[in-house]
Amino acid sequence: MSEFAAPAAPPWRRRLHSAVDLTVRVWRHRWFRNSRTVAAVGLVSITSAVIGVMLFAHTEIAVGPFKAEMSLRPSLVGGTEVDIPPLGSLHLDSHRGTLHLKVALGSLDQSRTEELIDNPTAISSAGDRAVDEVTTGVTQLALRAVGLAVLSAIIAAGLIFRNVRRTAAAGLTALIAAAGSIGLAAATIRPNAISEPRYEGLLVNAPAVVGDARRIADNYGRYADQLQQIVSNVSRIYTTVSSLPVYEPAGNTTRILHVSDLHLNPSSWGLIRTVVQTFDIDAVVDTGDMVDWGSSAETSYVSSIPSIGVPYIYVRGNHDSVAIQAAVAKQRNAIVLDNGLTVVDGLTIGGIGDPQFTPDKSETNTAGDNSGAELLTASGERLAKTIQDSGKKVDIALVHDPAMAQPLSGLVPLVLAGHKHKRSVAMLPARAAPTPDPSASAIPSPTPSASAAILGPVSTRLMIEGSTGGAGLRGLEGEEPTPLSLSVLYFDEHHDLKAYDDIQLGGTGESNVEMQRNVVGLDDEGPPPSPTPSVPAGVPAESASTIPAPGRSSR
Repeated sequence: MSEFAAPAAPPWRRRLHSAVDLTVRVWRHRWFRNSRTVAAVGLVSITSAVIGVMLFAHTEIAVGPFKAEMSLRPSLVGGTEVDIPPLGSLHLDSHRGTLHLKVALGSLDQSRTEELIDNPTAISSAGDRAVDEVTTGVTQLALRAVGLAVLSAIIAAGLIFRNVRRTAAAGLTALIAAAGSIGLAAATIRPNAISEPRYEGLLVNAPAVVGDARRIADNYGRYADQLQQIVSNVSRIYTTVSSLPVYEPAGNTTRILHVSDLHLNPSSWGLIRTVVQTFDIDAVVDTGDMVDWGSSAETSYVSSIPSIGVPYIYVRGNHDSVAIQAAVAKQRNAIVLDNGLTVVDGLTIGGIGDPQFTPDKSETNTAGDNSGAELLTASGERLAKTIQDSGKKVDIALVHDPAMAQPLSGLVPLVLAGHKHKRSVAMLPARAAPTPDPSASAIPSPTPSASAAILGPVSTRLMIEGSTGGAGLRGLEGEEPTPLSLSVLYFDEHHDLKAYDDIQLGGTGESNVEMQRNVVGLDDEGPPPSPTPSVPAGVPAESASTIPAPGRSSR
């Protein structure tokens, strides 16, 4: 017997061997082998189906005078993109799901184009056929996508597994996934989405591509009419050589351009002139902060107002001094409102200037014994009293700070404001009725004013504009420049707001823009927000926003 026996293995090594042995037995277990096979078949099936759809799921159709290409690609949010080179593109929130539809309007069909040029009435017939043509194209594309997904999965599984059962399982998995995706898109389709397209492209082309907002607002429930209108618009653009035509607006449509917080940005005037000319604007309303410091040296900045060419209604902001207000009043097309009313193109507009002059961000916002919030509320109440005493139906009220808006709730249907450098829309909460004083029960109630009898209780929408000047120099303080924002408001013959276009340029003043069409009443309004919470990112402006709390920010 040897004197030297092998030492016993340490405990940790024995535990390691046991763990490895258990892992090997689990890996070789039948249930685990089947699970690996199922996972592999599913991965191969879905991957090959996605690749097949991305590479080959496209079809060409004729839409009006165009040869259009439709294609599908995977997506997490769905939606539709209509590419109209070189004019830009329309983005529609048409459906949810895992498929994104892209429609690229490509070359013109020569025979159809000549027909449109020779016979202008053919443009309408082209729009009439568009619905059937698009429906046929989408149906063909859906069937092709399903077939390609199944075929791609079968080919890939056959090459990888070389097993009939696994190949058949891969094809079935692809069929279920493709059919389910198309079914989800069909179940969540929103025909009304074509009434609210988001346009990306050159600013001068936006009205021609999107169409007249008044007609869209009045007919948003009819999907076919909207599709025909867009096809007809684009047909006119492509078949007219001399210029890019814009649909003639309805004779009773009034277009108001809302700008705010120019903050001495010289590029703002060129932008405003372009929008006025392109959108056939009737008047411009400016809710203040035209300059930065309110100094006499800045009064020359307002000399560009006459170049706008339409009435320019202005209320003073907290960065605007009385001298700036006086300089604006001297411009031949300017109308300064400081607790007053005016009528422009049939619309009655009231406005009041900001009660505070605080151009230096370090200054406190107090004056005398009143806080800044009290001053703002008091100014809103002054304008409310002026409106009540006028006995007129006032359509729009202009203030600079949104904190001045609450006293106007129920008196006017629309309040326009600025100051926040961030666009938002909300419904103002109704004003609380005053609590009766028991000791004054013997005193008769005051007779309602004439304006109250005319107006009655109304719901008041507060629209806060971003900065049309990109917040001036302070707009460059952040990582990204503040965008230049302005909005086109569309009113019908009853002076009701029907729709509005939110236009936004990059902070550098590039001519490439985004324009979002918003139809009033298309989506249900949310409940009145509380005074203090902020708006979550990504929430649609027309469905959720906040009423800014009273007080002064540093803008």
